[in-house]
Amino acid sequence: MTIADFLAPADVLVGLRSQNKRALLEHLSKRAAETLALPPDDLLAALLHRENLGSTGVGEGVAIPHARFEALTHPHGILARLREPIPFGAVDDRPVDLVFLLVLPAGGPPTHLNALAAVARRLRDRDVAAAMRQARDAAALAALAREGI
Repeated sequence: MTIADFLAPADVLVGLRSQNKRALLEHLSKRAAETLALPPDDLLAALLHRENLGSTGVGEGVAIPHARFEALTHPHGILARLREPIPFGAVDDRPVDLVFLLVLPAGGPPTHLNALAAVARRLRDRDVAAAMRQARDAAALAALAREGI
């Protein structure tokens, strides 16, 4: 499974503004819920529950918030580059400016676990992350996320 399998170019946002982690997760969960026909409050609750277990801020300004849902049959992602970094409780305590929301099927085939691994590998690549921060628009950011450098 590749990122192109679950990240549509329309689900890539550049210059998103958010005051804090919760506001960001609210915004992204509403957007994902519309596409997936899920209750936005349920998606937000699942994301916040996961954050309470430990921050999904993986370091170097990157966060990969994620949640699982029985109703889904395939992964869905939203990538956002924030206008200004926000505190996220990341493992390195750095604020976050690249966020990849991932909604996964619960109990799906092992290939769905590969979605999270694919996102983590791509965004933790320092060269790719640097290029993402310099991408001129959402199309360029989407291409970097989907194909790399």
